[in-house]
Amino acid sequence: MRLFDYRASGNCYKVRLALAQLALPYERVPVDIFAGETLTDEFAQLNPVRTTPVLVPDDGPPLPESGAILIHLAEGTSLLPDDPADRAQVYRWLFFEQSALMPTIAGLRFRLITGRLTPDSSGARARRHMAEQLLGLLADHLAEREFVVETGYSVADIAVYAYVHVAGDAGLTLPEAVEAWIGRVEAQPGFMNDLEPYPANAQAGASVSIYDG
Repeated sequence: MRLFDYRASGNCYKVRLALAQLALPYERVPVDIFAGETLTDEFAQLNPVRTTPVLVPDDGPPLPESGAILIHLAEGTSLLPDDPADRAQVYRWLFFEQSALMPTIAGLRFRLITGRLTPDSSGARARRHMAEQLLGLLADHLAEREFVVETGYSVADIAVYAYVHVAGDAGLTLPEAVEAWIGRVEAQPGFMNDLEPYPANAQAGASVSIYDG
């Protein structure tokens, strides 16, 4: 299978981490999202939304969206519970990560690092306020359990970890319970972290991407 991805994307890193921990072989196809490489007709055939990652299985159609890819890869493994109620909890956190943590923590981090927002701007303050509230909720949840879902380490942890562990880049302070959970995630067999910094062409004014209107 092939993975079309971008090294500095937390969404792509989630998939690479799952592949590493599951010891699954794959071919990585780098896509420079800030050099316009998702804007081509060829990439639109893989994902009309023009985002990464996209997984292309050996025997199936292209699969975009990091959460969907994680579920697909984890099927039948210890990273996804068999019990429907437990699986639903995993899905819950995958959806929460994309709908709540991505727009706040990841969105703030990206915009500050690339000069799309300044730390004292109203947009940054609003995202920071919401991010702090969400980190508090996550800390309360993790104060009573080792991992995000009661059954143990899963793709829910992988998804939440991807951007939460770099929240400091956005000027956010992680609660103690979240820091402790990060340590447990990083102690899991097969863990690796190859998330790269945003390069120069990701900066506002230098980028050609879906993030530039």
